[in-house]
Amino acid sequence: MDSELPAPNFSRMADQLDLLLGVIFMASPMLGMSPCSSDGQIALFRFCNLTQIPWVLDTTERLLLSFNYISVVNATSFPFLKQLLLLELGTQFTPMTIGREAFRNLPNLRILDLGQNKIEVLNLDAFQGLPHLFELRLFACGLSSVVLRDGYFRNLNSLARLDLSGNQIYSLHLHSSFQELNSLKAIDFSLNEILTLCEDELKPLQGKALSFFGLKSASLFSRVSVDWETCRNPFRDMWLETLDLSSNGWTVDITGNFSNIIWGSRVSSLMLTYHIMGSGFGFQNMKDPDQDTFAGLARSSVIFLDISHGYIFSLNSRVFETLKDLKILDLAFNKINKIADNAFHGLDNLQVLNISYNLLGELYNSNFYGLPRVAYIDLQKNHIGIIQSQTFRFLEKLHTLDLRDNALKTINFIPSILTVFLGGNKLASLPHVRFTANFIQLSENRLENLSDLYFLLQIPQLQSLILNQNRLSSCKAADTPSENLNLEQLFLAENMLQLAWETGLCWDVFRGLFRLQILYLNSNYLNFLPPGIFNDLVSLRWLNLGANRLTSLSPGSLPANLEILDISRNQLFSPDPGLFASLSILDITHNEFVCQCELSPFIIWLNLTNVTLLGSPADVYCMYPDLLLGTSLYEISTKDCDEEETLRSLKFSLFILCTVTLTLLLVTTLIVIKFRGACFLCYKTIQKLVFKDKVQSSEPSGYRYDAYFCFSGKDFEWAQNALLKHLDAQYSSCNRLRLCFEERDFIPGENHISNIHAAVWGSRKTVCLVSRQFLKDGWCLEAFRYAQSRCLSDLKNVLIVVVVGSLSQYQLMKHETIRGFLQKQQYLRWPEDLQDVGWFLSKLSGHILKEEKGEKRSNTLPLQTVTTIS
Repeated sequence: MDSELPAPNFSRMADQLDLLLGVIFMASPMLGMSPCSSDGQIALFRFCNLTQIPWVLDTTERLLLSFNYISVVNATSFPFLKQLLLLELGTQFTPMTIGREAFRNLPNLRILDLGQNKIEVLNLDAFQGLPHLFELRLFACGLSSVVLRDGYFRNLNSLARLDLSGNQIYSLHLHSSFQELNSLKAIDFSLNEILTLCEDELKPLQGKALSFFGLKSASLFSRVSVDWETCRNPFRDMWLETLDLSSNGWTVDITGNFSNIIWGSRVSSLMLTYHIMGSGFGFQNMKDPDQDTFAGLARSSVIFLDISHGYIFSLNSRVFETLKDLKILDLAFNKINKIADNAFHGLDNLQVLNISYNLLGELYNSNFYGLPRVAYIDLQKNHIGIIQSQTFRFLEKLHTLDLRDNALKTINFIPSILTVFLGGNKLASLPHVRFTANFIQLSENRLENLSDLYFLLQIPQLQSLILNQNRLSSCKAADTPSENLNLEQLFLAENMLQLAWETGLCWDVFRGLFRLQILYLNSNYLNFLPPGIFNDLVSLRWLNLGANRLTSLSPGSLPANLEILDISRNQLFSPDPGLFASLSILDITHNEFVCQCELSPFIIWLNLTNVTLLGSPADVYCMYPDLLLGTSLYEISTKDCDEEETLRSLKFSLFILCTVTLTLLLVTTLIVIKFRGACFLCYKTIQKLVFKDKVQSSEPSGYRYDAYFCFSGKDFEWAQNALLKHLDAQYSSCNRLRLCFEERDFIPGENHISNIHAAVWGSRKTVCLVSRQFLKDGWCLEAFRYAQSRCLSDLKNVLIVVVVGSLSQYQLMKHETIRGFLQKQQYLRWPEDLQDVGWFLSKLSGHILKEEKGEKRSNTLPLQTVTTIS
């Protein structure tokens, strides 16, 4: 019927299918064969360094001899092989000579492959004696036009396919014997140098119907000046199902002249791809096709015209007017930026229009006038941002519209059609237009609100909905679920549903989808599944939850009739094998299994289940503990994880031990906290007894003092009683520190700055007792600055700050001099409880005597010891 797509060429399809099945049938037995061997039916001798035909059994059906050094083939080269159907003798590494009746001992040969040989000598009778030969491959053999002119193919009554591509043929003057080849259907002259082709050259083919005639990349008519009136129609009285004239560098003028000279010849499919027709983008030196370019094809009954991969910039008015029978038009990969009014006028039977991969920016209401029967329009990979509202609405037969990978921001123009492709655009929301589609593809857009999903689910006829790679992440409480009884496939991969569901909303988004069979939720950052989210999905068979962040699956969370589950690349620790009881196929690879005894039921199930597990055993591995990192679960033993035998006898003992240990720890901790001062004194007394022979004084160094104590003169009495008497060696022989402080050690009459400088640089450390008086004393602050300068100079932390009194952090930070230190370094506070003073003085002494090396502190934390499966 006219309203249907063009009927396929069943004869050619049958030939192709026969060839494909033959190749598969030929290749499949060879998968397990050893090289240079034969199994009685197939003889495989590729790359065997042969110089002559090997002996094979007379039952051989396929003989494969490519990639050897066979240089001569004659009548005695082959034994009598009555059952041989295929001979592959191509790509020999030496020049070849083929003698008279070289293949006569192969009477039932169907396919002869001699391709990519350098044939130096080809006897005129080389192919005689092959009455059943169906296909002859002579591509890239260095053959000249003589092979056509001198009757090499006579008597090949069964020959249907002849491949002469890639040779050195310059003329197609055919021998009269071609007229006798009644079975010939396909002939390929591509990749030769055939500059002209005129009527008298192909006369032996007149009256024949060919499924394929190839002249691709032959430089035809593009390099010479042609007298078209003298040349006349080379395809007169021929019917060509497919004529391939691609990659010949044809301009508009050449195409127009050729169309005119083949007037009346039937060509069902005309291939003119990779042409140079059109001005291109930004150029005017070449013409775009016009009303006369294809006028000569008016009586050729062209059904399929392929003029893709060119430079057409503008589709001019009535450019295809004469192609009344055209059903498929391919204009992809041009530079089309403009569609003139009535560009498609006359294409009353066109059903498929492909304008993908062009430069269209806007579409107008008048662009597709003249296409009453068009059913499929492909406009993907353009730059379309604006489409007028009535552009497609008058196309009554349109059922598929492909607008993927454009720049659309609205879809108000969508007509009532069955299939819509809108992926890869800039849609941020969907207007509530009336949809009648049963297939909608909206992936790779910018949809954020689940309200758009609720709206799409209201479409009663919808069967498949694809929303992958959007931004679905927000939800409104007012959205109402629908009972869509037709939806079977829903794809929501690579969105952000976790953000919507963690608010507690949109947990009913799948309500009423009783016939849904396939659901994709992979890569949605899911760390939980809302309770009852799949309750209504009673028909669901395939669920993809891969590449999320699920750590566990609760019982009953999966649909009861589920058959295929992908939960790979999550963070499952110890899955319950009971969840997978109904499955036939499961992908649980690349999770983060914790290989402890809790996982033993799952490990046992893995080794016993009848469920088909996708991925290799190495993809199901332990992530914890570190000792088992990367170990396959199939290699883990569970024999030591029987709780009845190994743990029951230890439970009570372990409980008692833990209780006693914890009680002692708590009592000891409370005693130490309550009487910490006394405990510290005891510790010091024991230390003196144990180390009584040790030298108590500090080791000699290059410094005059161990520490310079800087404090306000108003704090002297407190500093002397609290610190100096307990630390300075001049106060008591029991003390081991040589201290410097202003009241005793500064030289009277000396410049005060000089005294401070000498004290700071002459001491191992500087200790600043920061009190309220310290912050008011300018000399103290000046000493603080000097100490900081020394820190920068020595690249060591030689400044110790002790905060005295009830100074808050805020009060300290108000002083610019102090603030910089506090932001980068730690400081000490004078203890409020008297029993902590002894401990504090010991800690301060240790800081003073400690030699700074600038080592970095480690931020690592000790890992817990975890019982593992052995």
